[in-house]
Amino acid sequence: MPTTLPLLRENVTYEEARQREINTVHQLTYPKAQLEFYNFLYRRQILIQKRVAHHLNVPSSTCQVAAPKDWMQGSFNLCIPVTLADSKRVLIRFPLPYRVGDKVCPGNADEKVRCEAATYVWMQKECPRIPIPRLYGFALSSGQCFTAVTHRPLLTRLLRFLRHRFLSWFGRPVPSDLIPHHTSLSHELGGYILIEYVDQTRGKALADTWETGRMNKELRSNLFRSLSRIILAMTRIHYHRVGSFIIDDQGLLRLENRPLTLEIQDLENDGIPLDIPRGRTFCTADAYVDALLSCHDSRLQHQPNAVNDAGDCVSQMCALVLLRALRPRFFDPKLNHGPFAPVLTDLNVHNIFVDDDWNVTCIIDLEWTAVLPLEFIRTPRWLTSQAVDEIDVDNYNVSREEFMGIFEKEEGYLGRCDDNFRCSSIVNRTWTLGTFWYVLALQSSTGLHTLLYDRIQPRFHKVDEDSTDFYISTYQYWTENANAFIKKKVEDKIAYDEKLCEVFEMSLHDRF
Repeated sequence: MPTTLPLLRENVTYEEARQREINTVHQLTYPKAQLEFYNFLYRRQILIQKRVAHHLNVPSSTCQVAAPKDWMQGSFNLCIPVTLADSKRVLIRFPLPYRVGDKVCPGNADEKVRCEAATYVWMQKECPRIPIPRLYGFALSSGQCFTAVTHRPLLTRLLRFLRHRFLSWFGRPVPSDLIPHHTSLSHELGGYILIEYVDQTRGKALADTWETGRMNKELRSNLFRSLSRIILAMTRIHYHRVGSFIIDDQGLLRLENRPLTLEIQDLENDGIPLDIPRGRTFCTADAYVDALLSCHDSRLQHQPNAVNDAGDCVSQMCALVLLRALRPRFFDPKLNHGPFAPVLTDLNVHNIFVDDDWNVTCIIDLEWTAVLPLEFIRTPRWLTSQAVDEIDVDNYNVSREEFMGIFEKEEGYLGRCDDNFRCSSIVNRTWTLGTFWYVLALQSSTGLHTLLYDRIQPRFHKVDEDSTDFYISTYQYWTENANAFIKKKVEDKIAYDEKLCEVFEMSLHDRF
């Protein structure tokens, strides 16, 4: 079948789509959904103007929405620049409803907005030296708005000041600098956040120069130093639960949401049910790891093309059995009950702005930040520009050791002496034990299988690739009636391939 169909960033043939581990049938619906969402927002530019003006307390006539060619789309968000009268620009940032699972799990988009806005508030309060865009406000699909106090009317600011003083006198929780309020404007735009526009006067994305500059030791040293300071600034603040921050309806910053990482909403967007409700936090690392393993179980069970054939299904079942059995070998019992620390789980080269010397000037994307076990903290996985399941261990370790040398020096300047909670000691220990790979496997639906068999299992026992004894003796411990499950998954794959073929044939028919 020679025809190709568009995905969001590439075209794909039927054979390519059939061999992919992701649900391509679902992803083929994204381009149409993208166009519909663009058109939806394009027809509501006046409302966008009014919304921005409302948050900034300026006339809507002074707000100019950028042309669609200047809109910026990421994997999970659409950012629309808005220029103000003084030529200052802001970004209104919408979660993509077809990427965050809002249709499957209504409220996911609002959850993402709440957590992301809360991360901005937390960073500005606890880590003011970390350069991030300024947050002006956010809104939810319910119509509720939150606006930075500096942009509210004078009387509102005065009343807030008196209220904060009163609450602090009596030892009560003090709301954040985001004031909740309602507006008469239509809330059909759904949830969004409004942030400062970071232009090239603040630097350029590291992605622009990473490949050409990463062999320069001086540039690397500056980058690693900046990143070390950011990680250390965040991890010095400890919590007793694993989760994500939210701004509640009263404007209070709370650690009361499930740890919202990319993998959670990505799986839910594919229609895979997860037993992690939004209000669930975790008191132990073990409980959180178990929940992540259950996500992988659910993916294997519910994704229609989760397996290629019976042998692949057996291999994946064995991998999940092994990960559960080996978990105690990779996590320190002394850290099971915490402390836990905030982690930027999506700190990649596209989200880091640097100057010409690779000093970090801004972290532009704070989504998917969560308070996690300390053993989830690691050196950036992109140091060798390889996919997680293709990392060359020796080459990566050279870069890792260089990073950790700078990291340890920066930590030493801070005077941290408790080796049990010393971040560098934990990060080095997780590399030595292999926890680095275990956590990467937990955080990668498509990489788990390869990471388990290539990086984790060989630490304990090298399986003869020509022998089936290991698999035969292991896979049945994943579920009862294991053989019936395998039969069903093979049937699911056949049905999936037929559905995929129909999609391509219908497209070909529509063209002619």
